Amino acid sequence: MLYRISFILLQLHLRQPSKQAINFWLKRYDIPKLEYALKHGNYRTRRWAAEAIAHTSNNSSIPVLLQAINDRVQNVSVAALNALETIGIPQDVMRTITKKRFYWLQKRRERQAKQAASSTKSYTIYRWERASKASFDRVKEQLKRPMR
Repeated sequence: MLYRISFILLQLHLRQPSKQAINFWLKRYDIPKLEYALKHGNYRTRRWAAEAIAHTSNNSSIPVLLQAINDRVQNVSVAALNALETIGIPQDVMRTITKKRFYWLQKRRERQAKQAASSTKSYTIYRWERASKASFDRVKEQLKRPMR
C-alpha cells in the first residue's frame, strides 16, 4: 500500500520514490511502474529504475532504455546502457552504444585537459574603488546644467 502511494505521488510530481520502493516494484515484476520512473523521475530515481529494469531482463523495456541513453545526466545514461547490455540487444545497436561511450570518454578527456590547462593560469583581480559621495554629487550637479 505504501509503495502504491509512492507511485501516485511520483505521478503527481510531488515526491520521488525511494530505493526500497523501486526494489519492491522489481520484486513484484511491475515493469510499467519502473518504466514510468525511468521516464519521469529525478536523476536518482531514473538511475535506480534503469538498474532495476536490467535485473528484470524484459525485452519490452528496450525502447524506454534507448530513450534513456540520451539523458542529460551521464550516470542515468550509463545505467541505461548497462541495462541494455544485460538484456541483450542486436549487434547494430551495440555498435551505436559503443560509439556513444567513446564519445563520452572523448568529451571527458577534453574537459579534463581544458581544466588542467586553465589551472596553471593566474588571474589578476583588480579591486575597483567605490566612488566617493563628493564625486557622485559633482556628477549629479553637472547633469543638472543645460547642455551647450
